[in-house]
Amino acid sequence: MTATVAVLDYGSGNVHSVLRMLTRVGAQVTLTADPDVVRRADGLYVPGVGNFHACMRGLLEVGGDALIRQRLADTAPVLGVCVGHQILFDGSTEPAGEPLPGLGVVNGLVSRLQAPVVPHMGWSLVTDAAELPMFDGIADQRFYFVHSYAATDSSAAQIAHAEHGQPFVAALQDGALWGTQFHPEKSGDAGAALLRNWIQSFN
Repeated sequence: MTATVAVLDYGSGNVHSVLRMLTRVGAQVTLTADPDVVRRADGLYVPGVGNFHACMRGLLEVGGDALIRQRLADTAPVLGVCVGHQILFDGSTEPAGEPLPGLGVVNGLVSRLQAPVVPHMGWSLVTDAAELPMFDGIADQRFYFVHSYAATDSSAAQIAHAEHGQPFVAALQDGALWGTQFHPEKSGDAGAALLRNWIQSFN
């Protein structure tokens, strides 16, 4: 039976490439914030483009925080990507000043990368990818990053790192929760393979 994926619609930016890639890997995809659709879906994909504060505001406006928490309480798969990955953490210093709270489903603070050139934009290796099942068959591949902020550590059960001026959390897995700082939907065949691994984890 075809896996169903709800892409959470909370105003996080252009998600057409997400919908195309998930369809490419065989999922039945719906862009929605309808609680019933989100609850019934096999997987919930939480995109995120732009500013942490704006994404958190949009998430709260559609009740996405409660939907994510409920799915995780039910051990139902959730994948957060880019800022959708960052909002899983305790908070972020973006745009500036005192940290803004995130969902806190994993511990850690998102902060500006300490690097000569920011944003980090382009293809990078995930150094310890082989430790995480999400990278099964693709641990030696590069993935596409576009970001200025990242978490440097996390309480998640499994963490993989990349580096841009400093090591940062590139991906995490903790039970039903997956997160990637990079964009699988923009990472070509490697990104497609990772999303297939995610969909296969539904069973």
